[in-house]
Amino acid sequence: MSQFAEICWRGREVSVEYGWVNAESARGPLIVFLHEGLGSLAMWKDFPARLCAAVGARGLVFSRPGYGRSTPRPSEEQWGVDFMHQQAYEILPRLLHALGIEQSVWLFGHSDGGSIALLHAAMHPEKTAGLVLLAPHIFVEDITIQNIQRAKMEYETGNLRAGLAKYHAHPDSAFWGWNSIWLNPDFRSWDISDEISGVHCPVLAIQGLDDAYGTLAQIRGIAERVATTQLMEVPHCGHSPHRDQPEQVVAATRDFIHQRRQT
Repeated sequence: MSQFAEICWRGREVSVEYGWVNAESARGPLIVFLHEGLGSLAMWKDFPARLCAAVGARGLVFSRPGYGRSTPRPSEEQWGVDFMHQQAYEILPRLLHALGIEQSVWLFGHSDGGSIALLHAAMHPEKTAGLVLLAPHIFVEDITIQNIQRAKMEYETGNLRAGLAKYHAHPDSAFWGWNSIWLNPDFRSWDISDEISGVHCPVLAIQGLDDAYGTLAQIRGIAERVATTQLMEVPHCGHSPHRDQPEQVVAATRDFIHQRRQT
């Protein structure tokens, strides 16, 4: 069952939906799940529970402001090119503080959530034990923009809005916040390649070989800049490895965290 944390962000009170997974494993690592650009707490379904059970970890799952049942994005608010930086530098630290979390955490980030995890780890190395990244973005590719344009058409004329309404109290808040900034011409120059060079914790970067929203250049670019990176390229897998190949992702994450905690 989800709960709500109140944080102050940019001069206003924001309610953040969150939930604990496997809370009784207090002595194990803590994994914080960071959802994709159209994700939410509910959209993870049972994957966090499966992963935490395999690892012997606690999990914290939450919906970023604008998503799920968290405070929606005001209709007139347009996200800026730095929207992922704001999540990494402002929202995530404030949520962890509000929940009394002082220990170093593992970040499990999907897509935009993976990018946020990288930015947070570079800014707060002392608070980050390691990263598991699924289809992260470190720069903008043509293939990403092409498929986000298709998503816009599907949202306006197809069934995408109805599908998202199952996981978001305000689907327009979630969709247009994400879609509008990714399709903004100013966002084409977004690139965090240099910034992630400040990441020094262990990193497992996973990419599906059939990903419609990004190429292997993303995770290989991370490996070029972060020496502690281990790559996993997954066949028969699209943009959501935890949905397309969950057993592989769970096993790889379990082994990765256990090995790094023993060194």
